[in-house]
Amino acid sequence: MPGIFSRTPKSSEADAIFDPQGVIPGHVGIIMDGNGRWARARGLPRAAGHRAGTKNIRRVLTESVEIGIKVLTIYAFSTENWARPKDEVDHLMRLISQSIQEQLDDLDANGVRILHSGRLEEVNPSLQKEIRHAIDRTRHNDSIVLNVAFNYGGRAEIVDAIKEIMREGIPPEEVTEEVVSQHLYTPDLPDPDLIIRTGGEFRLSNFLIWQAAYAEFYSTPVYWPDFDEAELRKAVAVFQHRDRRFGKIEDTER
Repeated sequence: MPGIFSRTPKSSEADAIFDPQGVIPGHVGIIMDGNGRWARARGLPRAAGHRAGTKNIRRVLTESVEIGIKVLTIYAFSTENWARPKDEVDHLMRLISQSIQEQLDDLDANGVRILHSGRLEEVNPSLQKEIRHAIDRTRHNDSIVLNVAFNYGGRAEIVDAIKEIMREGIPPEEVTEEVVSQHLYTPDLPDPDLIIRTGGEFRLSNFLIWQAAYAEFYSTPVYWPDFDEAELRKAVAVFQHRDRRFGKIEDTER
């Protein structure tokens, strides 16, 4: 008997065709999963999977601009990822630093605005400096926002928001959903419309758990390094066929 979350998409979604004139999600979040399994399937070390996954970000970012997505949030490193083997963590830190150094000029020239979500103060000071420089240099760009969730956890974000609210002395009776939203890491970003997870899992894994309350969720078995332009359009096509009600029903359904 299939579980509550069937891994077989409905026929209407499996056959969904991307419509460039249709509704395009303004904000897409991606849980980039499957780098290690991609590498293992090819007899390669996990580090090779992370390198391939890092290179793939640019391909998906470029396609996002092409189809009209305005904000792309990528889950680059979670607060839980520090528990991985030290050599793997160190490799990931070097990859992030290398990507900034190699890509920043081109990203800036193409109008990409870089933002960061997470606890930056816990990151190596030299990498902190590189990230802050990238954010500052691209702050006026407007072709697309690339929000990098790095040393990020959804629960940690909510805890940090509560602490900030308390520090500001906001009375409990004045704490609303809007107040909480304004104290999250990126208060000026809209909530995501679509959350994509590669690698076949059906979990949010502590990613944008406040903001994704009404986001559409799309899971694909494709590993992140293989998630190309066609796969992104397929995900958006499924989004275009969803009926987003935000808890409401039509009068005819009463």
